Amino acid sequence: MSELMESRARKLGLPPGTLVHLGSDNTDPVKLSIIDYSSTQFEERHSVSVDECLPFKDRPSITWINVDGLHQLEIIEKLGKAFNLHPLTLEDIVSTSQRPKIEELDSYLFIVVKMVRQIPGENDPRVEQVSMVVGSNFVLSFQEAVGDVFDPIRDRLRNSKGRIRENGADYLAYCLIDMLVDHYYVVLETLGDRIEEMEDEVINNPSPQAIAEIHDMRRELILLRKSIWPLREVIAAMARIESDLISETTRLYMRDVYDHAVQVVETIEAFRDIVSGMLEMYLTTISNKTNEVMKILTIMATIFIPLTFIAGVYGLNFQHMPELHWKWGYALAWAAMLSVAGVMIAYFRRKKWL
Repeated sequence: MSELMESRARKLGLPPGTLVHLGSDNTDPVKLSIIDYSSTQFEERHSVSVDECLPFKDRPSITWINVDGLHQLEIIEKLGKAFNLHPLTLEDIVSTSQRPKIEELDSYLFIVVKMVRQIPGENDPRVEQVSMVVGSNFVLSFQEAVGDVFDPIRDRLRNSKGRIRENGADYLAYCLIDMLVDHYYVVLETLGDRIEEMEDEVINNPSPQAIAEIHDMRRELILLRKSIWPLREVIAAMARIESDLISETTRLYMRDVYDHAVQVVETIEAFRDIVSGMLEMYLTTISNKTNEVMKILTIMATIFIPLTFIAGVYGLNFQHMPELHWKWGYALAWAAMLSVAGVMIAYFRRKKWL
């Protein structure tokens, strides 16, 4: 949070539309890739320049230009000028702390979503901003770094599977958003397995590490909720927006994605309730163990109170205590103490305190 505030502080006093990269530090070069297709043709290029992207703007086919990396502002600015993007749109693209949203401009739709993916070897899911510009015959996607969840869509385009090659840019945008929502299920499945394991650990062997893991899962769920709630609003807006850029067929598919997003929200809410319950269960388990220990100590103290009294009485050094001169006085004192202890233990067992 402090890093975010420090990044935003760099924009103080700057005019609207000024490009300032706000996000993670990235020293890798920005990579551009192009996929151009129609029902009858397909072309794919990697590591291209902005100038190589320009001829595709006026083609009748559908063009998907993907940008990996936002830190080289001159590339973003040049690409924005080539496709007539508003300066405020470019400003939102390079600011990676945007809330998921959709904006309708004169010749394109601007969409901001959050991509969540589980990286092998990492417990916490990685959340990355993805910005999309949807035009009549093109889709521009901007990502923070190399690597995404869109490879199945690229394979469908290469192999002409499904109806993706037969529809327009709006259908491609739908496919990208649908893939993002589907990967929320992947992350939630992994998180669900962790929650089940943690439930068993909290019940059987609660430890300080368990409470740290519970708080970690709560933070992850809050992050997922902050990403999916506004994304659901974006999907709903795309399903009802009155724009020539979105066909009626695509609106129907967007309503299906909206249902999936609602299921993701409900799953996240259910997991939040479970995690909150685990926190209460952890505190209850620790409290019960503490009570068990205190009960044993209290019973032991209660048993030794009368024994201490007897020992205290016969520890008095008065000369005229008759028991001091009895031959069996010592044995009788022990017998009395053991008898008292035995009676008290029997009484505690009868009351089921032991």
